[in-house]
Amino acid sequence: MLTIQRLSLADAVKLIEGASEHATKIDVPMCISVCDESGNLIAFERMDGAKVLSVSLSADKAFTSAISRRPTHDYNELCVPGNLVFGIQTSSGGRFSTVGGGFPVIIEGNTVGAIGCSSGTAEQDMACCEAGLSRFFGT
Repeated sequence: MLTIQRLSLADAVKLIEGASEHATKIDVPMCISVCDESGNLIAFERMDGAKVLSVSLSADKAFTSAISRRPTHDYNELCVPGNLVFGIQTSSGGRFSTVGGGFPVIIEGNTVGAIGCSSGTAEQDMACCEAGLSRFFGT
């Protein structure tokens, strides 16, 4: 029997609050998705003015980070023609995202979920994710 650690709804809300607060500070309305360790959505917020495309993209970023256990921007750097990782972006029915802005939530070496942000530049999306993680971990 396995015991699986997973983010709760309260955890997801805390991640979203941190990301949303940073998005407000930089004046870039975000779509923010938080999922469990298997990539299933736990919570979502679309700030007023966030891009329509970013609804699904934020969820895909969180999904990718959860199932791969690494940030999406790692794949952006690796997934280039000629590299052995190239093509992974076609997996999972096309949901696998190589766009920066998805981060796993790791506790004691275990991926317990992930956060994905979208609507700004990749750097802005990443900064909002990092703000969410900082709020969650209290750093």
